Order: sequence, then C-alpha cells, then structure tokens
Amino acid sequence: MSTMTSHSDHRLFAGGEWLTPHTSARIEVENPYTRRIVGTAPDGDAADIDAAVRAAREAFDHGPWPRMSADERATLLERLADELERRGADIADLVTDEIGQPTGLSRYVNGMMPAGQLRYFAGLIRAFAFEEERANIAGPGASTIRYEPVGVAGLIVPWNYPQSLLSAKLAPALAVGCTVVIKPAAETPLDALALAEAVEAVGFPPGVVNVVTGGRETGDALVKHPGVDKIAFTGSTAAGRIIARNCGERLIPVTLELGGKSAAIVLDDADIDVTLAGLRGNSFMNSGQTCFLLSRVLVPRSRRDEVVDGLVDVARSFRLGDPRDASTELGPLVSDRIRSRVRGLVDGARARGAQVLTGGRDLPGESGYFYEPTILAGVSPEDEIAQEEVFGPVVTVMEYQDRDDAVRIANDSKYGLGGAVFSRDIEAARDVARAVQTGTIGVNGYAPDLASPFGGYKASGLGREQGHEVFYNYLNTKSINVILGAGA
Repeated sequence: MSTMTSHSDHRLFAGGEWLTPHTSARIEVENPYTRRIVGTAPDGDAADIDAAVRAAREAFDHGPWPRMSADERATLLERLADELERRGADIADLVTDEIGQPTGLSRYVNGMMPAGQLRYFAGLIRAFAFEEERANIAGPGASTIRYEPVGVAGLIVPWNYPQSLLSAKLAPALAVGCTVVIKPAAETPLDALALAEAVEAVGFPPGVVNVVTGGRETGDALVKHPGVDKIAFTGSTAAGRIIARNCGERLIPVTLELGGKSAAIVLDDADIDVTLAGLRGNSFMNSGQTCFLLSRVLVPRSRRDEVVDGLVDVARSFRLGDPRDASTELGPLVSDRIRSRVRGLVDGARARGAQVLTGGRDLPGESGYFYEPTILAGVSPEDEIAQEEVFGPVVTVMEYQDRDDAVRIANDSKYGLGGAVFSRDIEAARDVARAVQTGTIGVNGYAPDLASPFGGYKASGLGREQGHEVFYNYLNTKSINVILGAGA
C-alpha cells in the first residue's frame, strides 16, 4: 500500500536565502500512481529568474567561488556529496511520489548516484590543468593556454532521472568555478528544492547555487536572460531546438542532451541469454521513460523467432504496481498526457498492420497511468513507431538481411544517442558498433560510464557530458602569447 506524503514549498532559493516568489502561481505535483496531488511549488516567473540570475552574477563577478582553488571547490563538492548521501533515501522517495519511479530504482539513480558524481568530478578537478604552456610555431617564445569558467550557467533538467541528471551538470559546472541557476522540470520541482536545502546545509557561498521552479515560461526566461552565459539542457529534441535558436541569437554556448531511438543489433552468433538480459535492463528501464532506451531490436531472420519469443517472455515478466513497494519493477508513466501519446503511437502502428505480440494496452485493474510492456513486430523501418521516440515501454522488432543492412536500418534515424551490438565475437561487434552513427554504443549490453563522454549525434544533441570532457562545456579558452624581445 502506497503511503502518500504531502510535500509543499512556497519559496525559491537564491543568493543563499529562501525567498518569497514574485509570482503567486503554483505548480501542482500529481502522483501518477495515486493520481493525487502530493505537493505544490512556485511557478516562477521572469522576475523570479531575474532575482536568481542576479544572485548568481554577483557571486561569480564578486564572490569567492571562481577565485577559490580547485581543491577548495572540490572539498565543498565532497561535503555536498556527504550531505546528499545522508538525505538520499528521503529525496529518492520524494521523486517516487513525483513521477512514480519504483523506489528500488529511485534510491539508486536519485539517492546514490548524485553523491558519486560529485565525488568523481571533485577528484578530477583537483588534477585538471587550468593553464598549460605551448611552444610557439611562428617564432621564439610560448603561449599560455588558460581555461576560465564561463560565468553563470543555466541548468535545465528533466523529470525522468531528476537528481542524477542534475548532478551530471551541477558537479562539473561548480567544479570549474561557475555559478548556477537550476530550473527543474515542472513534474519534479520538490526534489530540486530538497537539493537546495542540502546546499544551504553545507554552507556554499551565497549565490553559487540557485533554484527556481516552474514550467516552460520559467525556462524560457532563464534561456533569454542577458545575465546567463551558458545553458545546459536535457529534454526533448523539440524543446532543444527552441533553446538552441535562442542561444544562437544571443551567441552563448549551449549543451543539449536530447531524445533517442536507439537500436540493438543482434548478430547471428549472439548468446540469447546475454541478449535478453541486456534488453530487459535497457529496453524497459523506468517504464521506457529513458532517452537512450534500446527500443529498436534488429535481428537476422535465422534468429527472429528465438529473439521475439524471448522478448515476449521478458515483457511479461515485469512486476508492475505500487512504486513504493520494493518488489515493483516498473511503475506508471509520469502523466496521462504521456500515456496517451504512447497509446496513440501503438494504436497507430497496429492500424497500419503491426503485430502486437504482448501488451498494447493500459494495465487492467490499475488506476495509475500504467501501460503494459509492449512488443511489436511486422514494423517497417520507415514506420512512425520505428522513427519516433515513444518514451514508454514499447519495443519494435525488425529483421535485417545482413550486417550492412542492420547498420543501414540502425542509421535510418534522425537520432543517434545510444545502441548496442550483441555477439560472441567481440571484434566483429566492435566493427559493427564503429559503423553505427551514434554517440554511445555498447557491446553485449549498454551501460554508459561516468568516465566516458556521453551525448548524441544528429537530433540527439550537441556536446558531451561525463568524463573530463564535460569541463570544457563550462570553460572559456584564452591564449596569452608572449613575444620575446618585444618592448624589452
């Protein structure tokens, strides 16, 4: 039985203080399992964004944060990691109430991962060279290549993994010396305010971290504010295009981590048990509400029946139900709007001749926004269901003729975020992986690693997160060239 808790906050966090918002508008947060309102938060307006950006601007231009040593900043990041670890279970349960994410998953991705990310980037920044000497080519002397924090970074984060996707931006931005304004998704304002409480408890300098909750208009005000020097966004490709246009108009840098329609290529020698285990973990995670989901499974004709039968068994094996129950594997979709979109795409595919092998309907007997794990066959690579991101627990199975054909189908997409190749021959799988147009791809599974760059090709985004490469998202590069003999 789910225990409903009410979480409401009437304040915003800016300049190290909890402020009464300028706006009286509120966001109501609906628990998608109980369909009850579990909390409210301010729906921040342009004046609220202005207050937060001004606080961040003051902290960057005149405060200690960008002037601290990397070691001093790293120490505060580690203290924040400790604080979030202490609060991790409570924050994770808060996310479960906000979006219906099963508690087992939420306690890992929202309760544990943020602390690990903060510690990882704290360690990296201690060894990062903010200056390097480079010999001149045109004449005697050398240049100093200097990396400086870009300034105020606006961080716009999604609802599906709100804490870990926030910390993936927050940790490197803070590590290099930026100050930040966080705008969480309208579905998950409460856990972002809980993070602000942790920041306050640690004692960051005022204005280094600021949080303004709200919807699309709040995010739009942040992107367009003249005091913001950089935007980092994770979300839909449609929203990413709008943000990119606005940042292009202002000529400020932007990092975009957007949608995906990732392919899993099953080669003819693949181990079926390894393949099904990998697809179970990466084709249905978070009820399909995952950007890198392996939602297109490409199989050779010789293995088609074996893989399809196994996938049907996998889809039917999940335990759906109360996300507060530790045994629940898949929870509801985040909203009725999202479920209606998923249902519409599946119904449209069915009407065009696709075979629904299992699922394809709302979960009988449940009042939450559940949609059954669904396997589709008889789908053409050009069909809408094979081209559009569903963001639900829906997997299409398609046949290919040979490996070149498999790569062609995998690349026949406007997206390029994730992917996987399954084979007993690791080198053959690597060769196929090299040919797929995607930013990340796994062999015999898919598990992006914090030490490796993560991001997409094509409509899946711009720039990379994770690894030391992410630091350059938040840095300007300056060259100081000394001309020997000049003026001496």
